Amino acid sequence: MPDNTSTTNLSRPDFAAIAEWIKPKTKILDLGCGNGALLHYLRDKRDIFGYGVEIDDKNVLSCFHNGVNVIQNDLESGLSGFESDSFDYVILSQTLQAMRHTEDIIQEMLRVGKEGIVSFPNFGYWKNRLQVIRGHMPVSESLPYSWFDTPNIHLCTLGDFEVLCQQCNAQILERRVMTNGYPINYFPNLTGMLAFYRFKKNSSTH
Repeated sequence: MPDNTSTTNLSRPDFAAIAEWIKPKTKILDLGCGNGALLHYLRDKRDIFGYGVEIDDKNVLSCFHNGVNVIQNDLESGLSGFESDSFDYVILSQTLQAMRHTEDIIQEMLRVGKEGIVSFPNFGYWKNRLQVIRGHMPVSESLPYSWFDTPNIHLCTLGDFEVLCQQCNAQILERRVMTNGYPINYFPNLTGMLAFYRFKKNSSTH
């Protein structure tokens, strides 16, 4: 079977942004890894060693064909199969909004990895707000599903995610916001389509 990751890479501007945060030759765990495209990309760009976690049978098969190490498992059941601090980075790329237990998965990322990286569509993006004002749930490039068939159950804004990090005792190290592949520096919660966060467990005492 031919490599099917190149088209996916072109349609995922978060790949390059995430790669900038990854040090070469580190150990990566990619949660909800899909067909393994991100791990394949990071292996080429950063020479990483990685594992993916994925539940869908077709995606697991694609990972095998693309030479990506994958474990078939449901993220909702947690990461009990992984030891604490066993990865340099744990990545949850555009999967957070589909998780039922968002706080639990952030806590598990903090336990298993030295750092966590999350990307998600920003529900506060102005085009999403406009559709809500007009009386409809948003349908867009970053939120392509209609309300009745969407896997997204916990949509959030930048502010919402930052509150979640506080509740999970996670220290935000960096934040980046993009729209159509371009960085957003002004009014990010209004003009940003896609958000990226790098964080670690907050070791400070109160």
